[in-house]
Amino acid sequence: MSRRNKKGRDINGIVLLDKDTGLSSNAALQKVKRLFFAKKAGHTGSLDPLASGILPICLGQATKVAQFLLDDNKRYFVRGLLGQTTDTFDCEGEITSAQSTKHLNEQQIIDAAQSFQGDIKQVPPMYSALKRDGQPLYKLARQGIEVERKARPVTIHNIEYLGYEDGFLSLEVSCSKGTYIRSLIADIGEKLGCGAHVVELRRIGFAHIDISQTIKFADLTSLATDDYKQLDAKIFPSEDMLPNLDSVQLNEQQSIDISFGREVVSNKRGLEQQVKLFDHNKQFLGIGIESQNGTIAPKRLFV
Repeated sequence: MSRRNKKGRDINGIVLLDKDTGLSSNAALQKVKRLFFAKKAGHTGSLDPLASGILPICLGQATKVAQFLLDDNKRYFVRGLLGQTTDTFDCEGEITSAQSTKHLNEQQIIDAAQSFQGDIKQVPPMYSALKRDGQPLYKLARQGIEVERKARPVTIHNIEYLGYEDGFLSLEVSCSKGTYIRSLIADIGEKLGCGAHVVELRRIGFAHIDISQTIKFADLTSLATDDYKQLDAKIFPSEDMLPNLDSVQLNEQQSIDISFGREVVSNKRGLEQQVKLFDHNKQFLGIGIESQNGTIAPKRLFV
């Protein structure tokens, strides 16, 4: 499955990490890369240090599927504190205002939260990795600089109310890519007239991936051996991360043509779509584009 050299192992696939709170996504990536002694690695869908949960780590050629995963929906457990706002929209920031929550009842809170379901426009927080003139917004925020941010369209597919106790609101949120849960909680607090910020955030769903499929870094560490066999058993094939794409089996000549960037004839005609390509030995080759005229062109190959 792999070979080792002084620069790292040529291993391909995806590790479904359950990132711990307090760790940046890049720090988590580097720890996994070192543990697997991988030559190349990247992560998909970064998480704030405050947040825990699903962080797919792509090893080797699997970094080429990262862009396809990024477009998928996410699911979060979030706990917010009503009655306080902070400059970061979470508990790591400075408190900027405090309001009473005594006037609130449970139904008001449920109605306010669920009013954000559907297609909405959301203003990203200043403490985010979005860039303005090449500069991440969070760096500007740390300098006390606030810039205007345009509201962006996102979709909140579902908000499930889990409870409210002692000022703490618990929700499960299913949403589109680009959604900021910190902004959502802040907006709910604003709608209720008391303000709010995130105190706990956990990504529990990512595309078709459930949190139950992930593994903690500490558990990965316990599997480390000189031959890497137990660790490598935790690597998912890249093609398993693309369940919504149809598969196309190529013959030997088509496999050669695709690997050289040439179009091949498809057995079916239909809508233009992305497909998973497998060679004559049933090895995953990458992503192709199937056109209406009955051809398949390579898009992102692993060869």
